[in-house]
Amino acid sequence: MTAGAPQAAESPLPAESPLPAGLPGVDRTWSRTVLAADADGIERRWHVLDNGPTLAASGVPVEQTLLCVHGNPTWSYLWRRVLEAAPPGWRVVAVDQLGMGYSERTEAPRTLAQRVEDLGRLTEALGIDGPVATLAHDWGGPISLGWALAHREQLTHVVLTNTAVHQPKGSPLPAAIAAVRTPPLLDLVCRQTPGFVWATTATCRPALPAPVRAAFAAPYRSRDRRVAVGDFVADIPTSATHPSQPTLTAIAESLGGLAEVPVLMVWGLADPVFSGRYLTDLQRRLPHADVHTYPRASHLVLEDRPEGVALIWDWLTRPRTTVASAPAPTVPIRIDTSSPGATAIVELTGAGGHITFGALAERVEGLARGLHLRGVRRGQRVALLVRPGIDLTTVLYAVWRLGAVAVVADAGLGRRRLAGALRGAAPDHVIGFPAARALVVAANVPGQWIRLGPEDVTALIADGRGHTVDPAELISATADLDHDGAVLFTSGATGPPKGVVYTRRQVGAQVGLLRDTFGLHPGERFVAAFAPFALYGPALGLSSAVPDMDVTAPDTLTAGALADAVEAVEATVVFASPAALENVVATAGDLSAHQLEALQGPRLVLSAGAPVPLALLHRLQELLPEAATHTPYGMTEALPVATLDPTTLDPADPVDREGGVCVGAPLPGVTVRIAPLSPDGGAGDELSSAAGQFGEIVVRAPHVKDRYDRLWGTQRASERPSGWHRTGDVGHLDARGRLWVEGRLSHVVRTAQGPVAPYPVEQLIESVPGVRRAAVVGVGPVGTQQVVAVVVPEGLAGHSGPGRSGTGRSGPGRLLEAVTQRVRQADTSVPPQIAQQVREVAGVPVAAVLRRDWLPVDIRHAAKVDRTELSRWATGLLHGSRAAREQFRHHPKAPSRRSR
Repeated sequence: MTAGAPQAAESPLPAESPLPAGLPGVDRTWSRTVLAADADGIERRWHVLDNGPTLAASGVPVEQTLLCVHGNPTWSYLWRRVLEAAPPGWRVVAVDQLGMGYSERTEAPRTLAQRVEDLGRLTEALGIDGPVATLAHDWGGPISLGWALAHREQLTHVVLTNTAVHQPKGSPLPAAIAAVRTPPLLDLVCRQTPGFVWATTATCRPALPAPVRAAFAAPYRSRDRRVAVGDFVADIPTSATHPSQPTLTAIAESLGGLAEVPVLMVWGLADPVFSGRYLTDLQRRLPHADVHTYPRASHLVLEDRPEGVALIWDWLTRPRTTVASAPAPTVPIRIDTSSPGATAIVELTGAGGHITFGALAERVEGLARGLHLRGVRRGQRVALLVRPGIDLTTVLYAVWRLGAVAVVADAGLGRRRLAGALRGAAPDHVIGFPAARALVVAANVPGQWIRLGPEDVTALIADGRGHTVDPAELISATADLDHDGAVLFTSGATGPPKGVVYTRRQVGAQVGLLRDTFGLHPGERFVAAFAPFALYGPALGLSSAVPDMDVTAPDTLTAGALADAVEAVEATVVFASPAALENVVATAGDLSAHQLEALQGPRLVLSAGAPVPLALLHRLQELLPEAATHTPYGMTEALPVATLDPTTLDPADPVDREGGVCVGAPLPGVTVRIAPLSPDGGAGDELSSAAGQFGEIVVRAPHVKDRYDRLWGTQRASERPSGWHRTGDVGHLDARGRLWVEGRLSHVVRTAQGPVAPYPVEQLIESVPGVRRAAVVGVGPVGTQQVVAVVVPEGLAGHSGPGRSGTGRSGPGRLLEAVTQRVRQADTSVPPQIAQQVREVAGVPVAAVLRRDWLPVDIRHAAKVDRTELSRWATGLLHGSRAAREQFRHHPKAPSRRSR
């Protein structure tokens, strides 16, 4: 910074403000022009939006300054919402860079180095000498970071939105930028016409209102005013000889100097210019940064998602607290070789397969060396698109052996959401079976592709034999426990799937709790019809059998396939989803005497993912008479939380007949509290352990997830208070300390009389003769919603196959099926006597009783009812399609299938 730079000469306001009248969202009292020298010492007239004078006039002292730097071809208007939402004591200065917005046009193009120095001289002229946070977008990012590195003594926070400091090796320049940089287009699109200016706001989704787009374009109405737009594009370094390349490289390589500065990155992942690869690059340079991504937002992320402004202010102003987890028993995540000759895995799918613990451990070690040869390193993310069984287990433990992070996304998310989940996780490598390659390419999933066909594991192991690996790069199962270990994904049943990050310690704590809760010690043998937990068997020394079923469709598990899997390893434990168990019971009539005998062996059946009907468990116990039937409660973020065998409940005991689903007492090391709901259905901040208190279920335990991946705001909302996890479920604790789940918070009906949870009402309705299944939804405005009951009559349950949206039969057969289904669903009437009984037993006023032949359920578990979709359907039926579209415009349809 040059000494002796002139102080700012402030113009009277608003008379000299250059802003045209009527710009939406701008308070003209923010607008001011100042005189400050540029990097060459030439005095320039700058335009800024600055609430400092307003604070001074109000007698409010400035405690902190937020310096906002736009990119190309926007201007300080980009930050209008940030100024509007500024908390007391925060001065916000949004600059118009020279040549841009309403600042002075310069005689020659400005380089990156000049712009960094320009900004320093401006802040000095403005008297910004106290603590400063920076906020930047686009090419304002490197400029603001250059300023930050030069003013480290003032810097308190850094916020970046869709920007870059480096072109990742091997990746092409964004197509839009590459095209515009060609000499004929550069002048035509950026200077001669306003094409580049208008194209920038055209990327917004949803589309910006016309007056807002016009406001963004207002400073660039003539060629003379657009010269710097083209200059900015030309100043993007594309080669080592570019004049601005040394400055950009110096900034990028100096970011380690900000290791102690809090950093937030807010990103629109649908940006055609600064895509996710630039975010990944910045995360590698600033690994301590908090990140919040918006998958559907584009380049102007704060225009597409205005709520991001509140998120930024929350991050800047809320104090940071860290709560240490309580110690917990952990299981080292490695193959248990205490019985090397014992069977580890038996595959009953396809051609089948068999491997011992000793052979599996050798395979893992060999594959780890082979993957190291292919470039897999500690801390890198490795996405696994491998079918459950020996290969998946081998790959997973090999990845952990290298200290890499396993990204595990299953096909139960649906193709579109699976692609989005993988893309959002930004893996460094993708290991997959050959058929998965098409999905990876089509979805533009980043990372090196490593094929895992039938012979590829053997080839990788062979390659690794001659490869020398530093012993320090083969990570002990007890090392780096607080480093990331896995990224899993929620089912997406009540919103887009979220990445859930577990540390290596948390994975070990989860396995340890499962072991201790259910007695899963070496020598036990289990059937893994629930894919995630098949992966933990080898660490516990459990022999496992993978049954002959489609793991992406849980309800394809037949009684015969279960019996064969039980017999294959003489299983003592079965883990299957509720939909799988329902099909087992439905196909029990096909069992041979020999298969029936095999089912006498298991001592325990575990089922999770959705509520399991008590009647189903009783029927299951007729098939597996020696087995207790536990239904562990939990979620992707924390499993297990509690457990119970529902068949042990006494229907004659009033305490065992409370509303909802009893999931048992919290497990050792797990604390459960309730956040009471307000009359409008919102969950408060206070936590209660009082019996009977209804509200959101909040848990704390050593095995609760570390964080949501690249979703800082979502994580922040889920950890109220710090150290706890808001489950998104509602329920209550009873007098015996047991937890009763009553539904999802997002499915609570917000009536004028208060919140109504769905499960207790549905249970009452399902007691009506002739009703097989029921779902309760809300219709109408929040706060005055009406309860609508959707029932599936006995004998009219829907499709027996998977029935996924967009799958199934093709051609004329599919068309006939679709037409038949539409005709059936057009009849939503319920016999009057059944409708009357439903209203009599419901316990709450029911506005309408509607019929469906099936309920939409999630793909992963085929058991979680999509009540949001049912509410959309009921709203359209009762109030018209236009009302449904309006009410649910922010709720995209989730992939679903038909309930059985």
